[in-house]
Amino acid sequence: MRKDSLNDLPLPLLGEDWFDPLEDAVRHSIRGFIEAMLEGELERALGRGRYQRAGRASGYRNGHRERRLLGTFGPVTLSVPRARLFDAAGGDREWKSQTLPAFKRRTKRAEAVIAGSYLAGVNTRRVRRALESLFGGVIGKDTVSRAWRKVQSAWQAWQRRDLSGEDIVRLILDGTCVKVRLDRKATSISILVALGVRRDGQKVVLAIRNMGGESEAAWRALLDDLVARGLATPELLIVDGAPGLEAAIAALWAGVPVQRCTVHKERNLLAHAPKALHEEIKADYSDMMYAKTAGEAIAKRKAFLKKWRLRCRGVATSLEEAGDRLFTFLRYPPTQWKSLRTTNAIERLHGEFKRRIKTQCVLPTAETAAMLFWALLACGQITLRRVDGWDTLHVEPDQEPLDLAA
Repeated sequence: MRKDSLNDLPLPLLGEDWFDPLEDAVRHSIRGFIEAMLEGELERALGRGRYQRAGRASGYRNGHRERRLLGTFGPVTLSVPRARLFDAAGGDREWKSQTLPAFKRRTKRAEAVIAGSYLAGVNTRRVRRALESLFGGVIGKDTVSRAWRKVQSAWQAWQRRDLSGEDIVRLILDGTCVKVRLDRKATSISILVALGVRRDGQKVVLAIRNMGGESEAAWRALLDDLVARGLATPELLIVDGAPGLEAAIAALWAGVPVQRCTVHKERNLLAHAPKALHEEIKADYSDMMYAKTAGEAIAKRKAFLKKWRLRCRGVATSLEEAGDRLFTFLRYPPTQWKSLRTTNAIERLHGEFKRRIKTQCVLPTAETAAMLFWALLACGQITLRRVDGWDTLHVEPDQEPLDLAA
């Protein structure tokens, strides 16, 4: 048996024993429901019902035509009413439905299902097989390709969209690595992500870029693009502490307060100590970072430095390297500390993205990697919520310098 012939085998859950009369009845009622919507829309445009004889002041009916529509309910053939509407100049024009625009062959939900299956790591052939029962066997290669091209067009428009209307108060910046195919070889690239926090607390992804690494030039290219598209200077930056990003920020937004990610710094501390000390360092570090008050956090920092200068100087030196940027969150109301301390908002996006592409060991291209990341957000597979403490974002941070002397 040829390998391709496996595609011709019957699916085990599509026989007569799996026929659902309720499902079938619902699907058959869809046609009448949609046609009733179209008739109602035309009646409103004409100002009279289908069989009413109230004159032809606004226009007249002109028969019906058949339209085929594909939705999650399956394929249906509709009888769409036609009409001519009179205009003020005495001419007439063809009535166009807003419910079912011209050339629309698939519902938005159907396109989302097709594109979502593709984005989940399924190739074109598998998308067709997986969805053929849902869509009544009418999913072809061209249908999947058209849905995917529509995603590409939306992605390109999203990259160019104007940001001047976004009231961004905070900017969270971080990157992650993925493997893509380059010259027939698996190559690691960086995907850089800019996540904004609006004044109402809602998180919004502003930019996703594929780069060769996280150098100063790479980050500067992303930040310059944000500024060129109208992004105003944010009030606070939350970063992972990567040298390239730090240099790019210093060159562009030197006066903007910065919060260093406390999770990334913890990893730095552990890298300077033998494994036998890791649990103890983690416990001391957590006590310091999750203190209930700013004064308690500063006191525990001093105690941390005093202890680890003696036991493992590299750990203390690494903590001192971050300076007061590691404790910027203490200047804000405690209700905001959870969302301020880390870049976890982006880390969660990275985690969800990688979980969905883990079946694809190597992505086809670098551009595909960034587009997939965006599309998972665009089609609702990944959602964003407001930051913790959003109702106190209007409170000005404390400007008094932190007493970090130890």
